[in-house]
Amino acid sequence: MKNTKLDILAIGVHPDDIELACAGTLLKSIAAGKKVGLLDLTRGELGSRGSAEIRDEEASNSAKIMGATVRENCKMKDGFFQHTEANLLKIIEVIRAYQPDIVLANAIRDRHPDHGRAAKLIADACFLSGLLRIETTRNDEIQEKWRPRVVYHYIQDYHIKPDFVVDVSDFMEKKLELILTFKSQFFNPQSKEPETPISSKAFIDFLYARAQDFGRPAGIKYAEGYTVTRTPSIDQIFNLG
Repeated sequence: MKNTKLDILAIGVHPDDIELACAGTLLKSIAAGKKVGLLDLTRGELGSRGSAEIRDEEASNSAKIMGATVRENCKMKDGFFQHTEANLLKIIEVIRAYQPDIVLANAIRDRHPDHGRAAKLIADACFLSGLLRIETTRNDEIQEKWRPRVVYHYIQDYHIKPDFVVDVSDFMEKKLELILTFKSQFFNPQSKEPETPISSKAFIDFLYARAQDFGRPAGIKYAEGYTVTRTPSIDQIFNLG
């Protein structure tokens, strides 16, 4: 049975990476009629709060609220996954299953070492997915090769100068709703779990400030930032904001 073709596949190493960094872009794309899918590489089992099972449920709830077509999890080992053939093939299988035109991936470098490591793993998987001689199967069917048109890296904790930004002003509140779906991880005054750098009210304030910071140079209220490794092109100069 053939999977639904996606316009965008957003990939994050931890459940909630996608929501934190690029949910506004995804919400805006869905509102425009695009098909969006989500892929988590790990279950975030090393997190100080919650558990893998809780985060599975939170991730599922967030995907439903977002309106994503699909959300899958590669179940790699949180904190210890490596750039291996087996892990590359896990991502390639998903890419070939949904044939996305655009892949959004973790930040190229960040405070959490998993993020930069995942960025390289995802980018390499996108390239290798287009090679005919790499064979993968899903549901006992041999998959066709597929290479996404572009890979964009969203920006996470470290402040990296974006190569471009997306205006998410109309979707910032909905983005926050998706983030707070991960009740085990973020600000919750009722929680008895250990405090972490992302569990305080101040972190929510930071998210707004970061979105304003990305948007301000472009005259946008709230934006999400991205970096590229290949120079992007446009067919009309009038398409630039």
